[in-house]
Amino acid sequence: MIGASAGGVEVLTRVVKGLPVDLRAAICIVLHIAPGSPSMLAHILGRAGQLPCRPARDGERLRPGVILVAPPDHHLVVEDGHVRLTVGPRENGHRPAIDVLFRSAAAALDSRVVGVVLSGTRDDGSAGLAVIKASGGATIVQDPKEAMYAGMPASAIANVAVDAIVPSELVASTIAAMVKGEDPPPGNGSDDPDPDPPEGEPVNAVCPECGGVLTERAEAGVLQWECRVGHRYSPDTLIDAQADSVEGALWAALRALADRSAMLGRMAQQAEKRGQQRSARRFRRQSQSAADQAEIVRQALAGAAGTTLRRVSDTDEEDHTAEEEGAA
Repeated sequence: MIGASAGGVEVLTRVVKGLPVDLRAAICIVLHIAPGSPSMLAHILGRAGQLPCRPARDGERLRPGVILVAPPDHHLVVEDGHVRLTVGPRENGHRPAIDVLFRSAAAALDSRVVGVVLSGTRDDGSAGLAVIKASGGATIVQDPKEAMYAGMPASAIANVAVDAIVPSELVASTIAAMVKGEDPPPGNGSDDPDPDPPEGEPVNAVCPECGGVLTERAEAGVLQWECRVGHRYSPDTLIDAQADSVEGALWAALRALADRSAMLGRMAQQAEKRGQQRSARRFRRQSQSAADQAEIVRQALAGAAGTTLRRVSDTDEEDHTAEEEGAA
């Protein structure tokens, strides 16, 4: 079970190219893609390697040596040796979502799963990889140092005691070794213990997609939030989605205050034409007050854009760059 996001096409091509023709395992791939975009991934991967690759079809049986790719706007789910395509709630803002594939595979196949997290931003795949690990499956993560986008691999390593952390050119051989029951190459696994369960009081929030209440939950030690209809969010994704909601609310407030100022100014003009000077002065004071409040909101937006409303993935990337420069 392989998951990738930004930068994923290139690394998936390298992985598939290295998979042996006699691999005794079915391969399922989820790559984040926009819902309305036609996906050429199966065609690209089919030409890159020796194994047949095609878009997954609902109800299709898992077959050794065959690569199935999740189509746009459908979750890829493993059930009883088959795959299902569903239009269930988005998770971490994605459909298909990596966590959905990983969780379902662990539930259906128990310890007979190898989970792989490749290049991508944020942290989709971490919770699902933790479930695979907790079910006795094997876990592989692309080395964040050489990933085009390190967010997903770094999150997986931080949340799961993964079995192997390898550069992209070794992912295929590591998969093949694990399918044969061999140990991963020495010295490249995570030394971190299994993550402790979250501490402190649970935090409820509002689902950015449907407005329902999000309930905090921990799955295999990885923190997530889920609403009543099934939208799920990992910490980084939820924080970024909240930032988008806050920014939208601030822009709405700015627009409403600007409209109010303009309307009150118009009412002041009309009052002056009718000789109602007292009303005109009151309307002008209120118009100026609304304009002043709009300016406060505008300044708050400008300040927040560089601090509290910044995406977690962007902040992490800068921190990583700063660490590298400091080390140099």
